[in-house]
Amino acid sequence: MPARNEERYLAESVGRVLSQDYDGELELVLAVGPSADRTAQLARALAAADPRITVIDNPSGRIPVALNRALAVSRHPVVVRVDARSLLPDGYIRTAVRTLRDTGAANVGGVMAAEGVTVFQRAVAWAMTSPFGVGPARNHTGGGSGPAATAYLGVFRRTAIEQAGGFDERFEIAEDWELNHRIRCRGGLVWFQPELAVTYRPRTTVRELAVQYYRYGRWRREVCRQHPGTLSLRYLAPPLVVGGIGAGALAGLAGLTGLATGARGWPALLTSGLVVPLGYAAAIALVAARAKRDLPARVAARLPVALATMHLCWGAGFLTSPRGLAGTRTRLRRCRPAVRSSGAVSRADEGARDD
Repeated sequence: MPARNEERYLAESVGRVLSQDYDGELELVLAVGPSADRTAQLARALAAADPRITVIDNPSGRIPVALNRALAVSRHPVVVRVDARSLLPDGYIRTAVRTLRDTGAANVGGVMAAEGVTVFQRAVAWAMTSPFGVGPARNHTGGGSGPAATAYLGVFRRTAIEQAGGFDERFEIAEDWELNHRIRCRGGLVWFQPELAVTYRPRTTVRELAVQYYRYGRWRREVCRQHPGTLSLRYLAPPLVVGGIGAGALAGLAGLTGLATGARGWPALLTSGLVVPLGYAAAIALVAARAKRDLPARVAARLPVALATMHLCWGAGFLTSPRGLAGTRTRLRRCRPAVRSSGAVSRADEGARDD
C-alpha cells in the first residue's frame, strides 16, 4: 500500500485489509512517501499495534517506486495491491485468490467503486462510475467477468510481476495499466472479476479533481507513446472535445467581434462555432437533469462541474503532454496481447473498455 498525505483515510483502509477473512498468512507493507500531514506517524503507530504491518520509506513519493520497494520486502507468492483511499470489501482476498486459481490468470481485479461522503465527492463518484463520465470502462462501471486489458488495483501472481520487470518507475500515473500491458504481451491473462468491487474515496475539491485528471491525461498519452497500438477512440474523445470547444469558442468570439465592428458575411459564419461549447454545456446539463431522478438535488447540481472538470482536464493533459515525459523511451515491440477466453486464444486489445 503506497501512502502519502493520506492521514484521513489510512487507518480505515488498513483496517479493511487486516480484517479480511482469508485463511492464509497475511502481511501488509506500507510504503510511505513524504507527507505534509501525519501519515508517517500514523503508519508507524499502526505497525506498532499489529505485527503483520511493515513500514518502509519511499523518499521519491512516486507510486511505482513505492510498489517495487514494497514488493522487495514482501514474502508471499500472491501480491495484493491496495491504495490508501481504497476500502476492500469482505472476502476480497479470498475471492481474488480463488479467481486466480480458477482462471489461471496472472492478475485479477475488479471495480473502482467510487463512493463519496461530501456533496461534491458524491457528484464525482457518480461521474466516475458512469459511462457519461468515463466511457464504457468495466473497471469503473462494472460488467461481466472475463479477460481484460487492465483491472483496478490487482491481485497478482508474484512471478508475473517479476517476469515482466516490475512496475516502471518512470510513470507517475497509469503504472498499473502499463504493467498489465507488459504482462499480457508476455502471454499472461488479466481477468476482470466484478465481485471485487472496492470502495474508493474521490477527491474532495474541484482543484484536486482537476489536478488528478490533468495528470491522468498527460500520462495516458505517454503510455500510448511507449506502447504504440494502445491508443483508442475513447482516449481521443476528451482531447477532441477540448480541441473542438477551444476552436469553436475562438471562432465564435472572432465572429462576434466582426459583427460588433459592422462587418458582414463571414462573422455570422464564424459565430456558428459557438455551437460546440454551448452544445457541450447543454449536454452535461442534460445528463445532470436526468441524474437528478436518482440523486439529491444538491449532488446533481454539482454534476456539470464534476463532469466538465474530468473531461476537460483529462483532454488538456493529453494535448499538452510533452514528449519524453517518462524520460528515455524503451518501448516494447509493437504487440497485440492475446486475450484468452473459454480455452480459446483470440487477438484483441480491450483497452478501450477497460481503463
